[in-house]
Amino acid sequence: MPPPLTTDRFTLQRIEPEDRPFIFEGLSHPQVIPFYGVRYDSLEATQAQMAFFEALERDGTGQWWKIVSRQSQEALGAIGFNHYQAQHRKAELGYWLLPRFWKQGILTEVMPALLCYMQREKGIHRIEALVEEGNTASNRLLERMGFRHEGTLRDCEMKDGRYISLRVYSLLSTDGAGSGL
Repeated sequence: MPPPLTTDRFTLQRIEPEDRPFIFEGLSHPQVIPFYGVRYDSLEATQAQMAFFEALERDGTGQWWKIVSRQSQEALGAIGFNHYQAQHRKAELGYWLLPRFWKQGILTEVMPALLCYMQREKGIHRIEALVEEGNTASNRLLERMGFRHEGTLRDCEMKDGRYISLRVYSLLSTDGAGSGL
């Protein structure tokens, strides 16, 4: 079981089965899903995401946390990693926030705690993030955290019947500067 991670204003807590309504709220929200890789049309369908979180933990291929306000105890979003490959010491970072919590510095505060955990506790050397073209807020966040834009995978996936391109970002454990670590 992963440890909770704490910052001044937030705690990253393990996602539990009873968090399914919160996960559904985020992954069905019309402002969240345009740039996110999955979406759900019902609370029942969201069970697939909960099974994904459980499989990551069970198989040792990742971990996700809900972002919780220390003051209000309200869940604000989620952050975590998946596609962990121990042999290559790399994983993929992901995150989302409910729109009412955008532009409050939440991810800027919690991401360094997660990056530190990934690099120091899990020994992950390369952290990758794939950002759909047009998601400028996510691009800026990653760049502030010290990630480097490596290039763009053009027309690499289908979404809503059209091709999308993904910008590839990475942070290496040897980068250090800018990551808050």
